[in-house]
Amino acid sequence: MKLAEIYMQFQADIEMIENELEENVQAEHDVLTDASIQLLKAGGKRIRPVFVLLAARFGSYDIESLKHIAAPLELIHMGSLVHDDVIDDADLRRGKKTIKSQWDNRVAMYTGDFIFGKALETSTYFDNPKIHQILSNAMMEMCLGEIEQIRDQYNLNQNFRVYLRRIKRKTALLIAVSCQLGAIAAKANTYIQNQLYQFGYYVGMSFQITDDILDFVGTEKQLGKPAGGDLLQGNVTLPALYAMHHHTDIRRKIDLFFQDIEENADQINDILAMIKNTDAISYSIKISDQYLQKAYETLETLPNQKEKRYLYEIASYIGKRKF
Repeated sequence: MKLAEIYMQFQADIEMIENELEENVQAEHDVLTDASIQLLKAGGKRIRPVFVLLAARFGSYDIESLKHIAAPLELIHMGSLVHDDVIDDADLRRGKKTIKSQWDNRVAMYTGDFIFGKALETSTYFDNPKIHQILSNAMMEMCLGEIEQIRDQYNLNQNFRVYLRRIKRKTALLIAVSCQLGAIAAKANTYIQNQLYQFGYYVGMSFQITDDILDFVGTEKQLGKPAGGDLLQGNVTLPALYAMHHHTDIRRKIDLFFQDIEENADQINDILAMIKNTDAISYSIKISDQYLQKAYETLETLPNQKEKRYLYEIASYIGKRKF
């Protein structure tokens, strides 16, 4: 089954979550509302809410309840994107102007904070302290991941373990808790909650590694921004890490590039070509596939029902986007 067909199965419920999101980003100040709505309308596949809905099918499914956890998870994701764009000084996201580009950094930071606040407010629908503990911990870990990324900008001496921990915090964790919280909100048993968390973690790791690969091999149309954006922002991801570790000429080239990125910006295509001419891309794909395989194996421990197949299909889509 194709991804679009899976979404069609949940179309009414996704629309209900979309309405919940629109209601939640209304603010007393027009600028906050306009900036939040712009971000909301920029699109996105709403992967995290869909994971909530699919996970909830392993328990007692009630969309009136679930929307109060699906919407906050998407809001947390949205708020983190706004902050990321400020930190990365990004003018485009999904081919459209970022909030910091259309307004300024202050408006963007306050918009991100406002969206985070609305996420926490919406989740108060639940009186289960475990839900709030998981949400707050996820937000804290995401902030740590962002701080780690700032700390490691332009750092050629970081290792694979540091990289993997960073992408767990920045990306994989929120996907993992989307699966976990969908199950908790639907009162699925603890074993299923834990297995869905593990599945989401493995999928999230594969998702981010795939994104990092696409930044080297994707087109501007595909990415919604020019290729090589990570290196232009001083961020060293898996393909560059691997290439530098095995090729001293690439390490020297990136070292010189980082010494004055603005002056050396026209060298980015040469660096991308050098990395693509090594086995760094194939190695990174291999690591992404290993996480994906672990996700598939975790799914095998879940009850046999159609949602299990849907999770498999979404995982395949996430990990196998075109290189």
